[in-house]
Amino acid sequence: MSEDKKAETAKMSKNEKKKYIYEKLVEQQSEARLVRRIVLVAAVLLILFAAAAGAGGYFYINKALQPVDESNTKEVKVEIPIGSTVTGIGQILEDNGIIRDARLFRYYVKFRNESGFMAGEYNLNPSMTLPEVIASLKTGTLMQDVVMRITIPEGKQLAQIAGIIAEKTDLNQEEIMNKLNEKEFISKMMDKYPDLLTEDILDEKIKYPLEGYLFPATYPFYTEDPTLEEIITTMLDKTKAVVEEYRGQGEEKGLSVHELLTMASLIEEEATQQVDRAKISSVFYNRMETGMPLQTDPTVLYAHGEHKDRVYYKDLEVESPYNTYLHKGLPPGPIANAGTTSLEAAVNPEETDLLYFLATPEGQVHFSRTLEEHNKLKNEHITNQ
Repeated sequence: MSEDKKAETAKMSKNEKKKYIYEKLVEQQSEARLVRRIVLVAAVLLILFAAAAGAGGYFYINKALQPVDESNTKEVKVEIPIGSTVTGIGQILEDNGIIRDARLFRYYVKFRNESGFMAGEYNLNPSMTLPEVIASLKTGTLMQDVVMRITIPEGKQLAQIAGIIAEKTDLNQEEIMNKLNEKEFISKMMDKYPDLLTEDILDEKIKYPLEGYLFPATYPFYTEDPTLEEIITTMLDKTKAVVEEYRGQGEEKGLSVHELLTMASLIEEEATQQVDRAKISSVFYNRMETGMPLQTDPTVLYAHGEHKDRVYYKDLEVESPYNTYLHKGLPPGPIANAGTTSLEAAVNPEETDLLYFLATPEGQVHFSRTLEEHNKLKNEHITNQ
């Protein structure tokens, strides 16, 4: 092939390459424009969807905050039980057609920081606004006068509670205790409160099935002679309402309702007015995590069935599943009723590395990390007294 022919062929080949590269660039630019259009359309659609969802949510919430029926002024008798939570109140109001949405009621109350709701019976109607409903529940009067009140202090055991009830009724303490431990009665209560009274209370190691389940509070009654079942049901209503507030946090700690009440009862029995219960709680959790026995004196006294100002070494030998010196972990069940402060500590222990605490006769509590520190404090405050 001549040199001119070769040059012409090479020139054609370069032109073809340029043409090919140009076509590829045009194709890539076309694809890029297509991708940009797709992204733009997707972004617009996403914005429109978000706007629609936001608008829909706004209109839903706005509608839910309005009266159920502005033209309906027919009164509905609504009963708010003792110990009802905001969640429970909202559900009662929704079920009775007074509000549209129980969940939004709860959020509204929380956002407005509303409180002070009263138990009782109220005459409400579907034309009321949320502020009007809330005001009625806070300022309304009970339709019946309180005839009798039973006050159950924190830290009381079932036998003591039976004694308090006996003082207010025609029943004696023994009759009450027999009833509270009767299989038929327990079964009936379990059927009524399946989420609270579980099979755990029937464990053969349990001393009294309802121990720790009668919440400390002042209970009003509107008849002169309420039955024992009515009294206990009122108390269990309160316990159920309070426990629901801590159930989720308890489950996060790996505690069932029964274990939550058990842990809270130990804290309640060990605590004094001067002590941080969250620290006691941390000691119990730290001990269980390291495999140490809880070694809490109130469980020994509960095993003995008597109160003592001081626990001696011979007392620690009592053979009982409640003796946390002999058995690791939580005892079979609560050893007393616990208040909200102890329940709060049971689900929110302080973050510490403490393993020991010592309560002095003066009511002070000293915490320590090692047995050596603990024994030193014991010699200072207990042994040498």
